[in-house]
Amino acid sequence: MSELAVSAAKTGFPNTLRVRPEIVTLAPGGAGVTWMVRVQAAEAWDAVRVECTPDTSVRAVKQAAMALLLPDVAHHEQYLVKLRGAEIVNEGITVQQAGVLPASTLLVTSRRRRPLR
Repeated sequence: MSELAVSAAKTGFPNTLRVRPEIVTLAPGGAGVTWMVRVQAAEAWDAVRVECTPDTSVRAVKQAAMALLLPDVAHHEQYLVKLRGAEIVNEGITVQQAGVLPASTLLVTSRRRRPLR
C-alpha cells in the first residue's frame, strides 16, 4: 500500500488534500480517542492537520493552526472559524459540540472583508 493510501486510511481522505506535512498535536499522549481535523486559512491559501480530542475547544484548534499558518497575526479574535460555511460563534465549546467530525475541515478567515480592487 502506498504512503498516501496509508495516510488517507489513518486520517480520512479530506485530511490528505493539500496540507502541510506536519501535524499539530493537541491531544495528550495517552488520549484514547483522537480526531484528525483539517484547518484551512483563507488568507494563507494553506492548510494543516490538527490532531485533537473531541473535548478540545474550537479556540484551541484555531490558535494552534494560526500559530503555524498565520504566525504574524497577533489578535486571534479578529479571525473567525467556519464549519460547513457557518460561523462557529462560541469558540469556547468543544469541537464535538460544534458539530465537527473526524476528517472535517474548519476554515479560519478574517472577520473583516477586504474590498476588491
